[in-house]
Amino acid sequence: MKKHGHLNRDIARVLARMGHTDSLVIADCGLPVPDGVECIDVSLAVGVPDFFAVLDSVLADFKAERAVFASEAQTHNAAVVARSREMAAAHIAVENVPHEEFKRRCREAKAVIRTGECSPYANVILHSGVIF
Repeated sequence: MKKHGHLNRDIARVLARMGHTDSLVIADCGLPVPDGVECIDVSLAVGVPDFFAVLDSVLADFKAERAVFASEAQTHNAAVVARSREMAAAHIAVENVPHEEFKRRCREAKAVIRTGECSPYANVILHSGVIF
């Protein structure tokens, strides 16, 4: 559920529509966007904006109760693993699934926010919590 204002009108619209357990994906520039799932492309150039800038911006305006990452990040992206641990410490349940399962779950998302990130497995599925 939406908590505060967000400057990107498409992201703000999607956050305002989110209900408990709905999902939203923040993706690197290589993750395929499933047919029928809205893509909000905020990429400007390789690496801009990066995954963490977009994740931080969304989490400042969104109550997440669960986050899903690709298990391959455990061996291929230490920065994503570190952030997943920070999220777990902040009482967001963290789940790791194989990348193929991750991509399958993306089909259920309300939207995919595509960043300019180009490091491996820099993707997360955020599930909406409630603010009460």
